[in-house]
Amino acid sequence: MAKQNKNAGFQQAAGLIRYFDAEEETSIKIDPRIVLGMAFGVAIIVIAITLIFPLR
Repeated sequence: MAKQNKNAGFQQAAGLIRYFDAEEETSIKIDPRIVLGMAFGVAIIVIAITLIFPLR
């Protein structure tokens, strides 16, 4: 059986950390309050539509 490298997990984790650090610099930043507000707004719209046009 092949000898397993005990440091492989750390090296893989370090690679993922570098990947996500690089990704954060180019990604779009959205304020969490905007996301919550939009979710709340969509929920209100869905509730209003179901009250106006109820299923038969």
